Amino acid sequence: MSETVKMPALGESVTEGTVTRWLKSVGDTVEVDEPLLEVSTDKVDTEVPSPVAGTIEKILVDEDEDADVGADLVVIGDGSGSESSDSGDSGASAEASEDSAEDSSGGEDLASDETVAPSTEQGSDEQPASEKSEQSEAPAEGSSDAGSGSGGGASGTDVQMPALGESVTEGTVTRWLKSVGDTVEEDEPLLEVSTDKVDTEIPSPVAGTLLEVRVQEDEDAEVGSVIAVIGDASGAASGSSDSPQEKPAAASEEKAEEKPAQSSEKSGSSEKPAESTPAKAESKPEQAEKAPEQAPAPSSESAAAPAASSGSAPKAADSVSGAEASGYVTPLVRKMASEAGVDLSTVTGSGLGGRIRKQDVQKAIDAKSSAAEAPAASAPAGAPAAGASAQAPKVEVSPLRGTEEKMSRLRKIVASRMVESLQTQAQLTTAVEVDMTRIAKLRGQAKDSFAQREGAKLTFLPFIMQAAVEALKTFPKLNAEIDGDLIKYHGSENIGMAADTDRGLVVPVIKNAGDLNLAGLARQIGDLGKKAKDNKLGPDDLQGATFTITNTGSGGALFDTPIVPNPQVGILGCGTIVKRPAVITTEEGDEVIAVRSMMYLFLSYDHRLVDGGDAARFLSFMKQRLEGGAFGSELGL
Repeated sequence: MSETVKMPALGESVTEGTVTRWLKSVGDTVEVDEPLLEVSTDKVDTEVPSPVAGTIEKILVDEDEDADVGADLVVIGDGSGSESSDSGDSGASAEASEDSAEDSSGGEDLASDETVAPSTEQGSDEQPASEKSEQSEAPAEGSSDAGSGSGGGASGTDVQMPALGESVTEGTVTRWLKSVGDTVEEDEPLLEVSTDKVDTEIPSPVAGTLLEVRVQEDEDAEVGSVIAVIGDASGAASGSSDSPQEKPAAASEEKAEEKPAQSSEKSGSSEKPAESTPAKAESKPEQAEKAPEQAPAPSSESAAAPAASSGSAPKAADSVSGAEASGYVTPLVRKMASEAGVDLSTVTGSGLGGRIRKQDVQKAIDAKSSAAEAPAASAPAGAPAAGASAQAPKVEVSPLRGTEEKMSRLRKIVASRMVESLQTQAQLTTAVEVDMTRIAKLRGQAKDSFAQREGAKLTFLPFIMQAAVEALKTFPKLNAEIDGDLIKYHGSENIGMAADTDRGLVVPVIKNAGDLNLAGLARQIGDLGKKAKDNKLGPDDLQGATFTITNTGSGGALFDTPIVPNPQVGILGCGTIVKRPAVITTEEGDEVIAVRSMMYLFLSYDHRLVDGGDAARFLSFMKQRLEGGAFGSELGL
């Protein structure tokens, strides 16, 4: 017995949602509460779980289409009614050759238009029985391949799951950056892989065309297993036609032209035959022809997109290629950006998988308006400065306000490990105040020449890190770990450097920091910081830390109580440097009040191994080293 899954309630005053991505295909088996599809509204992006267990028999609403709350989305049953079941009949192969010969006459003309049709499983929903029996055989083979995301018989260079770090045996494919049929260059990022230790991009080992994808998103693959095939473009013909992202509609379009009466029955019109349509990923304007009286909202939105493009389908697709590469774009978002003149390739998506949402476009529109108003606001020369300073700052409302989002894999890992650390360690924090005035003067004198000589910026962090490394050598309890009844004192100082990125918190590691001088530390800090920002960190960059430093002062924080990452026993925090009056002693021994650059250093530690006296001695050593400012020789001063 089959069961129909309906569009659930999506929040107060929300009457419809857009199907942004199907997570399952026709013929796939699903379990109760397993995610079926992703739905987007102007308030939230969410996943719709399956209410029953069974097999996907029919998908009633395609991607990019809108559906009212309560509307039927998909039919789930025991598999006997699946539209893809005919694809495995014994007579399919014999009739497929006949259809392929028939299709070849019109395939070249249609291919030149680069039209894209819905997937075989979904497109066949609307075909009359006479046409379905005629056409199902030819694409049946491609349909089964599309379900797996590969051509099945492609030949070329195998792309294997690389080694992902010590003791890591498998990784999860989180996102494919290329689709079957796409051209890739050597070392160009091909996909993103996640493990419990690191999220990283896998580059292409060769240049060529992506012929086959063997491991789908959210699936696991063992290290060394084949996850894709890259080869010559001539071998991608079958693979690209089977790709879920792009399926040429040569066969279905030709038959639609040969049978205009039947085609018009499918579309709901009385006279018009089917015509070539723009790319599915662009706007799906055929929905306006199919049922304008039933779905006015999708028709008006989809009609606006081709009108705005004012060109052929390939040109329209090119205009949004940059945005599609960075995240999924719904027709509503695309229309909103087009009307406001916002380039989607410059917008950072905050939705699932980097999807650009309505709020992201609105934020870009507001930023564009603010930039346009800034010169106008500064134009009147007679405007009083006092009046301008009295104006309240503009409040930037976050697009996340009032929404929900799925926790990222990286966020889950950080959350799990922080709770684990607090549950296994006895943690507390000790702090000292450090006068950084001498360091500030040294840095001001040397930063320009240092940057030219070393190719790295001279920030305050290299000074702090060098003082910390020297303190770790002097007080090795802070550079140790507890292993059962044993205390292991590390023979090198590997400093983890907490970095705040758009993706979340990552901690790249400077290996053997105790062997580096000030310039070496500055270069390592700059290199790893850039790699973290660009999401280029590899597994080895994130492993092996024996002590961690977090610079919360870069965000303006005076003080913090950081959590020690297990199995380390200490983490050093750096507050922001502020100028304020302080009592100092002159060379003559007089006490005076002077303006000084002051900073807090705070050390969280595991009290199972490190006592308060150990922490105080460690911080006092650092305070004396930094306030002494004896770094002139390393700076060439």
